[in-house]
Amino acid sequence: MKHIGILLSVLTLLLVSCKSETKQALKTETVSFTKEGKLSILTTGTDSLKAKFDIEIAETDYETETGLMYRQSMEESQGMLFIFPNASARSFYMKNTEFPLDIIYIDEAMKIVSYQKNAKPYDESSLPSNVPAKYVLEINAGLSDKLGLQVGDSIAFTRE
Repeated sequence: MKHIGILLSVLTLLLVSCKSETKQALKTETVSFTKEGKLSILTTGTDSLKAKFDIEIAETDYETETGLMYRQSMEESQGMLFIFPNASARSFYMKNTEFPLDIIYIDEAMKIVSYQKNAKPYDESSLPSNVPAKYVLEINAGLSDKLGLQVGDSIAFTRE
């Protein structure tokens, strides 16, 4: 009987150790950027180039729900473009997003219609588009001001 008690103790310890290792492995795993296209932002009226980004595209349910969560950072020349099947009021939040973002809402004509600047990491507050949007571009916080982005500017993108 004593051997059974020791055996159970050892098995319990092994199970707990395996669980701890699995959790630790999940915490240290990072999601890296995958370039899936290029995006340009053009000035309203003149169509002069304001900025170019390498983009990752989110269009499946899983990709749009996850977005940039669980990532530590993104280069200044990178962004994530969300593509939805139709234009509708959109709302994003920063749950499990580790770095601040500018969230740019874009309509079916590929014109910027609104944005949310400097969205705070881990904040679960709603960040609405306030008008219908078909596309959403996430870039590093502060870039929309640095680039002088305005409502009415347009985007163009290509897939790779």
